[in-house]
Amino acid sequence: MTVTTLQRAPTTGPARPAVPLRLGRSPTWLGVAAVVLPTLAVLTVQAWNISGWPAGNDDEGTYLSQAWSVQQGHGLAPYTYWYDHPPLGWLQIAALSWLPELFASHDQVMTGSLRTVMLPITAISCVLLYLLARRLGLPRWAGSLAVLLFGLSPLAVSLQRQVLLDNLAVMWVLAAMVLCASPRRDLWQHTAAGLAFGVAVLSKETIIVLLPALVLLLWQRSHPATRGFSLAGAAGGLVTVLSLYPLYALLKNELVPGSGHVSLLEGLSFQLSRPGSPSLLAADSANRQILDSWLYYDRFLLLGGLAAAVLMLLRRPMRPIGLAAVLLAVIAMRPGYLPAMFVIQALPFLALALAGTADRAVVLLRRGTAAAGRRLPPALRRPLYLTAVALTGLAAVSAVAPGWYAGDRTAVTADANDGYDKAAQWLRGALTDPATARVAVDNVLWMDLVRDGLRPGLGAIWFYKIDLDPAVARELPGGWKDLDYIVSTPTVRQPSNSRLTTVQEALAHSTVAASFGSGDHLIEIRRIVTEPAGEGP
Repeated sequence: MTVTTLQRAPTTGPARPAVPLRLGRSPTWLGVAAVVLPTLAVLTVQAWNISGWPAGNDDEGTYLSQAWSVQQGHGLAPYTYWYDHPPLGWLQIAALSWLPELFASHDQVMTGSLRTVMLPITAISCVLLYLLARRLGLPRWAGSLAVLLFGLSPLAVSLQRQVLLDNLAVMWVLAAMVLCASPRRDLWQHTAAGLAFGVAVLSKETIIVLLPALVLLLWQRSHPATRGFSLAGAAGGLVTVLSLYPLYALLKNELVPGSGHVSLLEGLSFQLSRPGSPSLLAADSANRQILDSWLYYDRFLLLGGLAAAVLMLLRRPMRPIGLAAVLLAVIAMRPGYLPAMFVIQALPFLALALAGTADRAVVLLRRGTAAAGRRLPPALRRPLYLTAVALTGLAAVSAVAPGWYAGDRTAVTADANDGYDKAAQWLRGALTDPATARVAVDNVLWMDLVRDGLRPGLGAIWFYKIDLDPAVARELPGGWKDLDYIVSTPTVRQPSNSRLTTVQEALAHSTVAASFGSGDHLIEIRRIVTEPAGEGP
């Protein structure tokens, strides 16, 4: 196959590059250490107690159950796949999750044990982030700083541990940007950038909002004489990948709505019309509560990073990074549905913006101390500069370190999944005939029940499907009376689930057989009672 190279295109204008093109030199041991050491630090903190913190959530279990379905050859999901998200995200999880599954302990809920599948994703993202920082012209120390900010923030530790599609999408977006920023300017790299961005979108569709930032970066880093080819190559790669999703739906006759089947257009319509709340700027809105939860973990990275991103809009090489962060902030602030994990997509760009700002601060300090030290002996000028840098860095660390230490200490010591662990163990002992048992659970526990021998889908039943999936309802002609147990968890008790009439009847016609935890973390295993009180055996 012939590869078209645009590296040595003739120039007709000034030879001076518009943006830094530092890479292209062979890596040195110092460069390797600058990326390996901070990445190891991030992995150490994120791996420590990864199954214990944070508490498992239904989204994690959903993606893992869908990955399990792919592994077992049951299709894209244990139930009817209804195009809620493109499936490429959990296809990647399926390719990785078999390894941690071999070492999953019966003492821990599987959703927690399988989180180790996210560690290689985090490691790759850290390396890509460092490469992107270097290709944007930042020095090594700033690249290392970006990795540490990206991976050690308590907000990042909490979210990047979880099996969430946004983490996969971030990895692919960083790969696309690294390719766009390549100093070689090869057409194949720009085409590969389009392919990588397409994979990111099919991993989590909301990340398509970053397309203008990617185009800006490609515009800056491509050669003016061949920019049209670069843009066309990237667009071709992107369209090629994205077209696979509607093509799959078309081949299954599920592209447009019709009688008796789901469709891609219905799935898109659902996502675009999900009920939301007023802007996060409005007090007491649901979106404001999500913002407050983000700020609880880390104000510095969010607010400081956003301010730094605005400053980076003024610095041409870093402008795509600033644009990416600002675009995500604008989307988050609009009224409507805001997923709690949306902030994951902003973390690498906030970290890069802060690292870029720190780089500029060091440059300004050097100039300032040089001006102030003109009257000093030459031997004292460099110590003056180093002292100024050290004091500035110490002040920044002093402001951030206490909050980060407290947050990360919780992440490596707390056990938020103790209730789920005990609930899974209790059910394992109580179900004497798993092959015929029917238990309604949220998806955090679904994998454990399947591992213990319950039938996937109709024995271990994701509680939503009792009311929302006609195929499941047909297998339960008695409704709630056909269940043996329903496990009441914070997810099941969410106010929005009051519309699930069969689930509510099951909760109303049940008694507590076992309970674990308390307050918002209470988990109750409720035995279904089909006979009225006083008429039972």
